[in-house]
Amino acid sequence: MLIDVVEIQKILPHRFPFLLVDRITALTPGESIEGFKNITIGEQIFQGHFPDHPIYPGVMIIEGMAQAGGVLAFKSMDEEKQEETQEKVVYFMSIDNAKFRSPVKPGDQLVYKLNVLKHRGNIWVLDAKAYVDDKLVAEAELKAMIVDK
Repeated sequence: MLIDVVEIQKILPHRFPFLLVDRITALTPGESIEGFKNITIGEQIFQGHFPDHPIYPGVMIIEGMAQAGGVLAFKSMDEEKQEETQEKVVYFMSIDNAKFRSPVKPGDQLVYKLNVLKHRGNIWVLDAKAYVDDKLVAEAELKAMIVDK
């Protein structure tokens, strides 16, 4: 399944400069998702992090993985409920065991790979990993819930 940025914006409330998923390249509802963000020197975050040594912040990697997880959660709903996504939002509940293994720099393609660990009702627990050139750069266990706006 391929979901482009236009379709992602129909699912998530995030917009530039805080929409951190460019495309979804694989999705198995209720199980897993894979997507990516192209990191460019034009990212606003590089004006301050750091001007002479641009490094994409780990917190932004975690947020990007969470946004991919939000797409997974919404796309895992019944088709009837998917139409209600405009009235729903995903909230973080916890971020556990976050690790940053290697810096992400302009020119990198950040690939998000998430697998469902648990799903009960509107609560999701996800194993999230981020890669650059098949090298693990970050990982975390994310817990989130879908709520009404």
